[in-house]
Amino acid sequence: MLVYENLYGQFKLEPVLKELIDTKPVQRLKKVHQAGACFLINSTWNVTRFEHSMGVMLLIRKMGGSLEEQIAGLLHDVGHTAFSHVIDYVLHNEEENYHDTITNELILSSEIPDILYKYGFSVKTILDTNNWSILEQELPHLCADRIDYTLRDMHWYQNISIEEIRSFLNHLSMHHHEIVISSIEWAEWFTELYYREVVEFFLHPANVYANQQLAYTLKIAMEREILNMNDFLFNDFELLKKLKASNDQEVIKHLSMCYETNFQTVSQGEPYDFKAVVKPRLIDPKVWYEGRVVRATEISNKVRNMSEQAINRMKRGTYVKYLGNL
Repeated sequence: MLVYENLYGQFKLEPVLKELIDTKPVQRLKKVHQAGACFLINSTWNVTRFEHSMGVMLLIRKMGGSLEEQIAGLLHDVGHTAFSHVIDYVLHNEEENYHDTITNELILSSEIPDILYKYGFSVKTILDTNNWSILEQELPHLCADRIDYTLRDMHWYQNISIEEIRSFLNHLSMHHHEIVISSIEWAEWFTELYYREVVEFFLHPANVYANQQLAYTLKIAMEREILNMNDFLFNDFELLKKLKASNDQEVIKHLSMCYETNFQTVSQGEPYDFKAVVKPRLIDPKVWYEGRVVRATEISNKVRNMSEQAINRMKRGTYVKYLGNL
């Protein structure tokens, strides 16, 4: 199977990857938006969990990861429900990790274990994230998951060029099972890009409004028993269809507000309808410097300053007020 990925180029994939890509759990991700509901008011914010999962798999491959780790990368977001993290806002889950709690169950109840067994892979090994140091690392480390969603979103939403992205990727290498950047200049470049993602994009008022308004709508639908938790295993469009088919006036009214743009950011202390803060997400890449590996903050005032500014902005959050019907 030949695949071409916009960020990483062309690859020839093994049969096991092709079969896994074609499974229902992975294909469902084609209609699950990574940024949640914001595509309802900005159609260009439409990166999907499928695109991200494919990207993570290929980045692991590019970094020399094993076929098993590539499989883990492909499957790592199977647990994401419709509209991704909106479920966490519905459940008031501050850790924003509901998908992690159901991923194994969804995979084990699907056709995926049989495919893995057919090709001689252990589903237990694949699902143990402790095995995969390229795929996942705790902050402030780099990992394929974190790198891909940052590069992907910033390419599509803020026009970061493919040439810049490819240059950055060429400055990555592995050292003691960790991704390391070859120069402080590229470490500073990625740090700035990452904070643009988690501060400017995650806390963008349109993002906050759309996701929080949809979460409010979904809560109403659940209270009225129009939806149950199993419905979140639909894709985005199937869940919307069920909401619209309910003919419940209150649900339809609030759902229609998810498509509106008549809102504004307000200052802290002013009346607001929705508030969002970002849980602390600081990055501190490891860098090759004078023949050794160090943290970027050890040698860059720029990285230290960016991190300080970012944490203050994350704590401050974004406050949004709905202004009524257009």
